[in-house]
Amino acid sequence: MNEVEEGSCAVVIVAAGSGQRLGFGVPKARVPLAGQPMLLLAIRGVIKTGVAAQICVAITADDPELAVICASGAHEALAAGILFSVVDGGAERSDSVAAALAVVAQGVETVMIHDAARPLTPSGVFHRVAGALRDGAKAVIPALAVVDTIKTVEPAQLPATGAGVEKVVGTPARQVLRAVQTPQGFKLATLRQAHAHALTLTPSELAAITDDAMMVEALGEEVFVVQGSTHSLKITSPTDLLLAEALLEGPLRPRWIEG
Repeated sequence: MNEVEEGSCAVVIVAAGSGQRLGFGVPKARVPLAGQPMLLLAIRGVIKTGVAAQICVAITADDPELAVICASGAHEALAAGILFSVVDGGAERSDSVAAALAVVAQGVETVMIHDAARPLTPSGVFHRVAGALRDGAKAVIPALAVVDTIKTVEPAQLPATGAGVEKVVGTPARQVLRAVQTPQGFKLATLRQAHAHALTLTPSELAAITDDAMMVEALGEEVFVVQGSTHSLKITSPTDLLLAEALLEGPLRPRWIEG
């Protein structure tokens, strides 16, 4: 088994998404952003932070083009003294993370789970997550305050309007709501315990879990929140891609792109 310095951090980049909503006809991690594959930009972003002793990328299986992108990322990571691993992702996000956790190097104490679809996440977000883990948190997530009013709804009908109508059943106080981003940071032992516990859940219970932090919450562990970044947008639609391109290449780039 590979080894790194005791107490190190590994960063898992989940890059097995289909990217159908982007309309490129290729996995999301291969979609170009400012002339570079999104995955490569995400890898470079992690390298730049200096927090990782190991980077592990979970990619779509049997995709030679993604393998080539990972080879480029591995070259840059190894030049920075960072161990680099690649695993085949699964059908679900949790499967991809579990595959990555299986190859985490000896000596790793904390792990961050990051989305390849957030390639512009500033280094400061990684450092805030790492700082909370050093302070003793077992789980920590970056997030932003919600600025829109949020409603909870249920299906409804109006005679003349037809299908697709809903009605409001509640309005949670937005002061206590947060929009969650990545990287999500964990003590490695805690995250492994959470994934083991998830295997005992029913299919419906498991389907309700949308991120690793929810798995840890299911253990009864506290999850702490640090400040995220507006630049850490998740690129899932053509509009998101246009915004990311503008941030990277527009005339206001020096003002908008954080370090």
